[in-house]
Amino acid sequence: MSNPLSENHRLPPFSAIKPEHVKPAIEQRLNANRERVRELLASVQNPTWDNFVAPMQQWDDELNQAWSPVGHLNGVLNSDELRDAYNACLPLLSAYGTEMGQNKDLCNAYKKLRDSAEFATLSKAQQKAIDNALRDFHLAGVDLPAEKKARYGEIRKRLSELTSKFGENVLDATNAWSKLITDKSELAGLPDSALDLLAQQAKAHEQQGYRITLDFPSYMPVLTYGENRTLREEMYRAYVTRASELGADAAHDNSANMNEILQLRYELAQLLGFESYAHYSLATKMAQSPDEVLTFLNDMAKKAKPQAEREFAELQAFAAEQGCADLKPWDVSFYSEKLRQARYSISQEDIRPYLPVDKAIGGMFEVVSRLYGVTFEEQKTFDTYHPDARFFHVNKDGQQIAAFYLDLYARAKKRGGAWMDDCRIRRRTADGIQLPVAYLVCNFTPPVGDKPALLTHDELTTLFHEFGHGLHHMMTAIEVPEVSGINGVAWDAVELPSQFMENWCYEPDALAFISGHYQTGEPLPQALLDKLLAAKHFQSAMMTMRQLEFALFDFRLHHEYSSANPVKVQDLLNEVRQLVTVVPVVEFNRFQHSFTHIFAGGYAAGYYSYKWAEVLSADAFSRFEEEGIFNRETGESFLREILSQGGSCEAAELFENFRGRKPSVEPLLRHTGIVVEEVA
Repeated sequence: MSNPLSENHRLPPFSAIKPEHVKPAIEQRLNANRERVRELLASVQNPTWDNFVAPMQQWDDELNQAWSPVGHLNGVLNSDELRDAYNACLPLLSAYGTEMGQNKDLCNAYKKLRDSAEFATLSKAQQKAIDNALRDFHLAGVDLPAEKKARYGEIRKRLSELTSKFGENVLDATNAWSKLITDKSELAGLPDSALDLLAQQAKAHEQQGYRITLDFPSYMPVLTYGENRTLREEMYRAYVTRASELGADAAHDNSANMNEILQLRYELAQLLGFESYAHYSLATKMAQSPDEVLTFLNDMAKKAKPQAEREFAELQAFAAEQGCADLKPWDVSFYSEKLRQARYSISQEDIRPYLPVDKAIGGMFEVVSRLYGVTFEEQKTFDTYHPDARFFHVNKDGQQIAAFYLDLYARAKKRGGAWMDDCRIRRRTADGIQLPVAYLVCNFTPPVGDKPALLTHDELTTLFHEFGHGLHHMMTAIEVPEVSGINGVAWDAVELPSQFMENWCYEPDALAFISGHYQTGEPLPQALLDKLLAAKHFQSAMMTMRQLEFALFDFRLHHEYSSANPVKVQDLLNEVRQLVTVVPVVEFNRFQHSFTHIFAGGYAAGYYSYKWAEVLSADAFSRFEEEGIFNRETGESFLREILSQGGSCEAAELFENFRGRKPSVEPLLRHTGIVVEEVA
C-alpha cells in the first residue's frame, strides 16, 4: 500500500492521508535524511552553496511536506487516532532536530563555507541563511560536551511532549463542557444570530433547545449580551478554569505541565550559557536585552494605566446606575456593551448584517489588489479535508505567485483561536520556483440556516490580521527557504504585517467595498460608519492593559524563574495583576492554564511581540496616512522593503528602509486613542 506522506506532492493529498500513514512516513523521511547527510559530509570536501546547502534544503523541504499537513490536520480536524500518530512523531522529530543541530561535522561544513571565497559572492539572503544556521548550531548545543548534549536532547524531547499535551488539555477541556438550555427566557438579551447558532448546535447533537459551549462564537455572545447573570458567571467560571485544578476534569489539569515546562526551559537556557530562558529567547529577536523589553512594557503601562483606570471607573459608575453595584469579571463585557450602545448607539450586532463573509473576503482582496497589484482566484476543485476549507490562487501580472487554504469556522475537534502556518515555502529548486502556500485558520460563527456567515467587526479585523501573516509568507521574493516568507523573521517583528493589515478595517474608503448588507448589498451606512469610528477607541486603554498583563506575566515568568527561584506561576501572575490590571480579578481565575501562546505555541518570553510589533505597524501605517491609504507607490514600497524580504535582513533594517527612520511610539498611542498625561 502506497503512503501519500512518503511521496512528493505539489499540494497535500489530504483525502488520502490516514493516521496510520503518519509515523511510517516520518520515520522513513528521517532515516533517509540521516543517511543522505552522512553521505554528503563524507563526499564534500569543499562545501559550496550548490553541492552542500542546496541538497540540505531539498531534504528539509521533503520532510516538511510530509509533516506540514499532519500538523495542520491535528489542529483543524483532531481525532484520537490522528492525535496518537502526531504525538508518536514528536519525539522522533525532536531527536532528529537535536541530532542535526549538534552535528559538529555539519556545523564545521557551514563554517568552512562561511570562511570560503564563495561566501562573498552569495546573495544577501544566502549569507543570512548561513549566518543563521551557525547561530542555530550554537543554540542547539553543538559546542557542548557529550553529556550535556545528551541532556539537551532529552529536554527538547520532553518539552515537545509537554507543550503538545498542554494544548491537548485545553482543547479537551473546552470540548468537554456544554450546557443544554430548553427555556429560551434563560437566554434573554442574546441576538437572533447567537440564538440561531445555539439552536443549530443543539440540532446537530440531536437535542431540542439551545446548546452552549466554550467555543468563542458560543461563549462570547452569552458574556456580552446575556441578561442572565447566573448563566454568565457559570460560563465565565467554566472558561477561566479550563485545564486547571479547578476545572471539571482533573485529567485535563495543566498545573504540573506548566511547572515542568518552566523548569526544563530554564535548564535548557543554563546549558547553553544563558542567564534565563528570556535571555535565550531574545537571541533570535529584535530586542537586545530583557531590560529593553521590560522597560518597553512598563513604559507602555505607565502611559496607558491612568486612562484605563478612568475607563473602568466610568464602567463601574454606569453599571451601578443599571443596578449592578458589585461589578464582577463576568459582568464586564455585558455592561461594556451596554455602555457602548448608550454612548455610541452601536453594537457588534448592528455591523454583522453588513459583513457577509464573501463580501468581506472580496473587499479584503480588493484592498490588497490596490496596494500590491495582485489578484485572487478561488479554486472550486481541490483535494480538501473538510467542507469548510476553501482554496485560492494568488496571481500577479497574469502569473500565479502563491496559494492559500482558508478555514474560517469554529467546529468540534478544531483548535480554538486564529493562526497562519506555512504549507509550502517559496524556494528555488532544480525544476524552477516552488510557490509558497499558506494555511489561514479562524474560528468564526458559521453560516446558520439559509443565512451566509456574518462577521462582527472584531472578526473582520481577525480575518485581516491573519491574512497579513499570509501575505508576509506568500508575497516573498526570497528564494532561500531558511529566510523566505515568515522564515527567519525576528519573532518580535513577525506581527508587523498582520497588525498592519488591520488598519484598513477602520478606513471609510475601504469599508465602502468591504461591507455590503447580506440581503440588499447596501454598504455600511454612513451613520453606522460614523458610530463605528467614534467607538474605535472605546476602552482601548483597558484593552491595552490587558495585553500588557499577558506580556509582562510571560516575560517576567521566563526571566525570573530559576532553580534557586522556582517562581510560582499563580503568585507571579497575581503580582503582575496588582501592578497593571484595572479590572478586578476573581480568585478562581486560572487564565494561565489555557495560555497556549506561551505554553503550547511559539510565544514563550515573546508575547511582548504583539505590542512591540504594534508600534512598528502603527508607524508603518502612518506613512500611508500621510501619502494615501491606497497609494500604490507606498504600497509597492511596503511590499519591496518589508513583505517581499522575509527574514533576509534584520527587521530593524527593513523597517528603517521603509519608514526612513527608527520607529516611533506616537502613532500607536494616537491609533489607540491613548492620551499621555503631562507630568508637571
